[in-house]
Amino acid sequence: MKKIISLFTLALCATMMMAQQPVITFTRTEHDFGKINEADGRVTTIFEFKNEGMAALVLSNVRASCGCTTPKWTREPIEPGQTGQITVTYNPNGRPGRFQKTVTITSNATEPTTRVYIKGEVIPKPAQPVNNYPIQMGELSLKSKSLNFGSLKKGEKRQREIEYANHTDHEITVELATLGDNYLVAQTSLEKLQPNETGKFIFVFNSEACKLYGPIETTALVVVNKKQVNSNEFKLNLKAEVNEDFSQLSTEQLQQAPILQTEASIDLGIVAPGKKVSYALPIQNIGANPLMIHRVYNPNNLFNIVAPKGAIKSGKKTTVKIDLTAIMDGKPMAAGAYSRQITLYTNDPQQAKKVVTINWQVQ
Repeated sequence: MKKIISLFTLALCATMMMAQQPVITFTRTEHDFGKINEADGRVTTIFEFKNEGMAALVLSNVRASCGCTTPKWTREPIEPGQTGQITVTYNPNGRPGRFQKTVTITSNATEPTTRVYIKGEVIPKPAQPVNNYPIQMGELSLKSKSLNFGSLKKGEKRQREIEYANHTDHEITVELATLGDNYLVAQTSLEKLQPNETGKFIFVFNSEACKLYGPIETTALVVVNKKQVNSNEFKLNLKAEVNEDFSQLSTEQLQQAPILQTEASIDLGIVAPGKKVSYALPIQNIGANPLMIHRVYNPNNLFNIVAPKGAIKSGKKTTVKIDLTAIMDGKPMAAGAYSRQITLYTNDPQQAKKVVTINWQVQ
């Protein structure tokens, strides 16, 4: 009997103690923003609560489940019977689609941890054309400053485009100036551009009109509002590679084709800093038809190269003269081992691009 009374007394004391604690009660614990526009920016709602306990209520912390949601709350103690607020703001920028976020409240209430929730759906803001054009040329925005036509067979034409946009709030004019290369046709789809309007630079590369084989590099100058500025900022870099076309050769023609015979690697030996050394790269045509060395491509510009002109008849020999002066960037080369490559562009179907490695040592 005494034991039963003791348990009853403890329960009664606990109930009285709980009755003397603060009690947090929300008028609502969830808010649905519905559909909101990303372009309209942040949205906010307020959760109201009341202290229905017998002691002052203190919110020690209110935290959101992610950084896109920001809560603010009543910081001072809320006396029994009084109310407080938790203001929750959601930032939809860059967050299209449905969302549901949790805000966790920590307090000295009988229930120390409570939660409220927000949800909704973000409607993406309309895509602005200029957002996709990261390159700036004065008042013009471009998707790219470079364009590669890729590898073209001799006689082939290829079109490529670079898109541009007006990112200002007024009309602008756009024009193109090229180097006058007769193998390149360039035009603009729109010369007058309204705000947020887009256009295209249209380039057509005609390999038949190009005298060179191998890598081709040229530039085009963009002129905005009739102001021609000859600087790299306003230049478009254009690349292509022109190769012999063997696709139409018959089996008999392929059998009669020229055959290039040369060295794949040469050694210039030891070169003194700043001194010159020469090498005659042997070239022989062991095929039936005449061999043409269309071009010797020297990407490093370290060599002075003299290639044979005209056709090399069957069985005949000649040389490609290679001169190296051990100077780099205007200064004598530092001691060490060096290796570079040149490429011979020919009409040999099996060796249309013959790479030759050149080695030397400076000491």
